[in-house]
Amino acid sequence: MLKRVLGMGLVCVLTFSLIGSGSVDGSDKKAKKPKVQTGLEVLLEHPERLDGKKVGLITNPTGMTRDYRHGLDAMLDAGIDVTEVYGPEHGVRGTEQAGETPGSYVDPRTGLPFVNLYGKKPEEMVPLFDGVDVLVFDIQDVGTRFYTYIYTMAYAMEAAAEANKPFIVLDRPNPLGGEKVEGPVLNPDYVSFVGLYPIPQRHGMTVGELATMFNGEFLAGDGGEQADLQVIRMKGWKRHDLYEETGLPWVLPSPNMPTPQTARVYPGTGMIEGTNLSEGRGTTKPFELIGAPYIRGWELMEALNEAGLPGVSFREAYFNPTFSKYEGENVGGVQLHIEDPERFSPILTGITIIQEVKRLYPEDFAWRKDGDSYWIDKLTGSDRIRTQIDEGIPAREITAGWQKELKDFRQVRKEYLLYQGKRSK
Repeated sequence: MLKRVLGMGLVCVLTFSLIGSGSVDGSDKKAKKPKVQTGLEVLLEHPERLDGKKVGLITNPTGMTRDYRHGLDAMLDAGIDVTEVYGPEHGVRGTEQAGETPGSYVDPRTGLPFVNLYGKKPEEMVPLFDGVDVLVFDIQDVGTRFYTYIYTMAYAMEAAAEANKPFIVLDRPNPLGGEKVEGPVLNPDYVSFVGLYPIPQRHGMTVGELATMFNGEFLAGDGGEQADLQVIRMKGWKRHDLYEETGLPWVLPSPNMPTPQTARVYPGTGMIEGTNLSEGRGTTKPFELIGAPYIRGWELMEALNEAGLPGVSFREAYFNPTFSKYEGENVGGVQLHIEDPERFSPILTGITIIQEVKRLYPEDFAWRKDGDSYWIDKLTGSDRIRTQIDEGIPAREITAGWQKELKDFRQVRKEYLLYQGKRSK
């Protein structure tokens, strides 16, 4: 159950009107409005709202405008006094691989300190925020519970509340759209940095919406404080819109998230990290290529295509990862090909892949241990999926088992949704 917390008066959702519509040359031509404006672009139309404030910017390479200017440069050019820059997992520049701890350093271009937040708890962040007046968060999420940027945001919100600093989220699209929610809701007994709060595996919310939910449901629990939160909303985004429909450029949110298609499969094939299968790291198609040296690709392909999974087909594939699992080895497996994003169910697909590999290769398949526990349990938010797969429960029966908790989550989620509407034409 999600914990209700009163006091949502601290949350302010901001929108601004566009100023002017003429062309830069003074002609009568009206400038064509972009399809979707991010929170960053809306802020840059009104930079005066940060006048006189020393700004701490939490960002990475995705914090950019549609004309490929990084938000840090654009904010400095607009006269916003950014004095500190903070990075999540993979760093401000996005260079580190998963799980590596980025360093802190002085940026040679701007002369500003780039400070690592990854791996730090809220109490460790508080002194890092001493020199700023306000925190601004601008990072592209991918719509999956176990992607860590949303928890850097949550921890930074908690630290900002303790330090009495306002926290502004510059909203960006959920690349999976904001309509569907899928997967199990995290069991609080399995809290970790890949699952901090009881939300579904595919949550269907933007970072701004998540921030309001975190603030309203979780941050004030156990004697904590809500953040002085402001969300600068996007303009033009509809809940049904996939990323390709926004008109925004795609920038890798992390080294193994090269395309919107990667994000689309990630809620399901990200679970492969919890097994001894390669999830395709070290290839050009991470999370779309799945395999292991013990797999005969044609066998797995035939089994998965016979499973009749909606919106996806599989081809036999072979690859040789340049790093991560099975580095330098020839790996057999499959590649996912999404044919209908509306019907595609990433979590049903991910569970089915694991089940079929375990059925075909019972002596070779194994769950990946994480100390004394299983990594899959952290990713899925409980031991439920692992134990049900081990018991041979069919994938569709497994997914049916969390529909009640999804219904409860949707009911709570409605309070925090900032965008409505059907697919843009």
